[in-house]
Order: sequence, then structure tokens, then C-alpha cells
Amino acid sequence: MGRPIVVTSGKGGVGKTTTAANLGAALAVMGERVVVVDADIGLRNLDVVMGLESRVVFTSMDVIEGKCELNKAVIRDKRAEGLHILAAAQSRNKSDVRPEQMEKLIQQLDEEFDITIIDCPAGIEQGFENAVVGAREAIVVVTPEVSSIRDADRVIGLLQAKGLSEPSYILNRLSQRLVDRGDMLGRDDVQEILAIPLIGVIPEDSDIVASSNSGKPLALEGSTPAAEAYRRIARRVRGDDIPIPEFRAEGRWGRFWRGLVGPN
Repeated sequence: MGRPIVVTSGKGGVGKTTTAANLGAALAVMGERVVVVDADIGLRNLDVVMGLESRVVFTSMDVIEGKCELNKAVIRDKRAEGLHILAAAQSRNKSDVRPEQMEKLIQQLDEEFDITIIDCPAGIEQGFENAVVGAREAIVVVTPEVSSIRDADRVIGLLQAKGLSEPSYILNRLSQRLVDRGDMLGRDDVQEILAIPLIGVIPEDSDIVASSNSGKPLALEGSTPAAEAYRRIARRVRGDDIPIPEFRAEGRWGRFWRGLVGPN
């Protein structure tokens, strides 16, 4: 049996889909057989972020409704052995899928893959229910903003109520320059509020936007601080005990680079 992991946030626009795509890519590069599932029925984006939109023929809805076999809907990413995606239907609604149908689908994937990453839609309504029902682990993506942290705290409570008792979180888009200036919440501030394990920090990195627009996840071949952060998170997901780096402001133009304490 594999590991179904839901990547969620509550609030939209925090980088959840980009995180799911890069985490899946990093795990695949490390030798895991991974499928990333877009659970945002009606508003799919995962296929675009991963540059595979032209190859989508069948979707998860087709599998659920018995119109095709699972192996016909799952797309293999040729850039990394073991990396796959399952796209969501664009012309349907979240209400067209019942939680028990989604749970059955995730169970099927669980039998085929080492790790199933479920990209949860924003909000806490039907889409959230569908995305978390088949998961056994949860990662919450949060940015260092009060609104994001408040929504994440609500989602953590909902996850725990559904039996996902030990969620972890990723702190995304951290700018240590703004933290040092007092214009952004720091890592310790967020940790004090959320009080669940921190699995990784993604620094603010303009290359993330460029990679999403081009459909090339940074974790596949990038060498930027964010790309390396995704890879470290993937190692922690696999169970490696490696430290989370501290980030510091450096350089004439205020760009920040990572300062890693311990092995990379």
C-alpha cells in the first residue's frame, strides 16, 4: 500500500498546486513512483503547472463514471521516471463527485503508486471533503500572512477532526529581508500560532512563477534556493532527518540566499 498525502491550505493563492507539483517531481527524481492528483474539479490547474495540458484526454471523472480505465487517465511525465498526474475535469463541478467515489479512486491509486499527492482545491466545502477523504497524511501550505495563517489554523482543526491527527505544514514565500524589516511574520511567529510540525520553508523566489508559467517544475532540474527547498522537503517526506535551513538577507540588492545548518 502507498501513502496518500493531501496538500491543502484553506486559503487560495498560497502556492498549493505549485507545491504539490514540485513535491511530486522531487519524490519521483528520488526514485519514488508518484502520482499527483488534481482534486479541483471545474478549475483544474495542475496539468498546466506541470506542462502536460496537451496530453490530457481522460480525467478522474471519466474513471469515476466508468468511461475509461484508470491507466488510461493517468499521464506519465516523461521528464522523470515514476512521475505521473491525474487531471480533473474542467467542465464539471465539485458537487458532481461524492466523497465515497473519490475515496475509492484514491484507494485504486494507492495500490499502484508509492505516493499519491492530492492537490486540494481552495475552501472548506465539497472540494475539500472530496480531497481529504482518501488521504492518510496531510501537508498544509501557508504563507506568512495573517489571513493565510488564520485559514490554515481552521483547516488544521478540520483535518484533525477527520482523523488526520498529525498534519505538518510548509511555510511558503518567506522573505527574510521583510522579516528582518518587521514587515512579515517570521518562521517562529508562524510556528507559535500553528503549533504543528514544520516540514519545510520555501523562500520567495521569482523563478517559481516562471517555472509554473513554462510548465517545468523547479524540482526537476532547477538549482535555485526554492528548488533545493522542495528537494529537502521531499527527503523529509521520505523520512530523512535533515535540518530546516535558516534564511538570511544578503547582497547589495537585498536578495536572500539560504544558509543551511548541517548537511544539504
